[in-house]
Amino acid sequence: MKIGKVPNDILKDIVFGKLVNNRSEILVRPGIGEDCCVVDFGEYSCVMSSDPITGTANEVGRLAVLVTCNDIAACGVEPIGLIETILAPPGTTQSELEMIMNQLIKTSSSINVDIIGGHTEVTKAVTRFVIICTAVGKAPGNKVVATGGAKPGDQLVLTKSAGIEGTAIIAFEKEKELKELFGVEMINEAKSFMGSISVVKDGILSAKYGASAMHDVTEGGVLGAVWEMCEAANTGVEIYAGKIPIAVSTMRICEYYGIDPLKLISSGSMLVAAADGEYIVKKLSEENITAAIIGRFIEGKRRILVKNKEQIIIEQPGSDELYKVCVR
Repeated sequence: MKIGKVPNDILKDIVFGKLVNNRSEILVRPGIGEDCCVVDFGEYSCVMSSDPITGTANEVGRLAVLVTCNDIAACGVEPIGLIETILAPPGTTQSELEMIMNQLIKTSSSINVDIIGGHTEVTKAVTRFVIICTAVGKAPGNKVVATGGAKPGDQLVLTKSAGIEGTAIIAFEKEKELKELFGVEMINEAKSFMGSISVVKDGILSAKYGASAMHDVTEGGVLGAVWEMCEAANTGVEIYAGKIPIAVSTMRICEYYGIDPLKLISSGSMLVAAADGEYIVKKLSEENITAAIIGRFIEGKRRILVKNKEQIIIEQPGSDELYKVCVR
């Protein structure tokens, strides 16, 4: 199989299709597009998600915290705790490990989340740092926004812009090459996107103002996340390429490497389904979060991207475009 997330059709066959549901307390179970589980504890529900960071050697600690907490936020829930597993390659120095820990602590503190456990080891199983992070949140009762809650007629909102995380990772990994091509100013701007990876605020506000479904944009980019939302909700969608915000630095880096910004990993962007998308865009803007309506959900299974009057079928996500640049 290709590098990256295992394709959804294979997950359906060998993972989801084999799971056994023994416990009635589980309110949200594994499924396409559902990045969190929800466990009923009576007055509150426990919301959990787990993610590895494998696609970059830079800012790995910061990404581990933000990417996993973003999943919790996509449920409209505030994350409260993190469990971190750090796998370090042979030859790792104490100062390198300390740098990763400092990233984890600083980033989690910046979003008011505590590190509550984990495991750290050096192993020949990895060639660079790999961090597996599990985030925990709590919700009153079962008040959780699920990925599969979108309904035909809902508008589709995207916060920030496409390819945020991928742009930052490539700018860090290929910094010297890209600065020679595009100049210091543009590449420093691209690197600065690493500071925009969190969607905790996006998710909590969108839930408050009427989101029917949310999904943070990770591997597979905007198109992959849209497909997963539709699959989870059993709906179709029509989105418009011209309405999808893409930063100039993202576009130029993607053009140089011949990759699609709409299929590039984009933690930092949230997809929001809502009956009144204009209202959510307005309320997010009041909190200095940019957002745009990029399409609408429709009846049936027709999932299309309208680009220059051409209708392109949105397929299930494959290997992320990032791996064409940063993993050879």
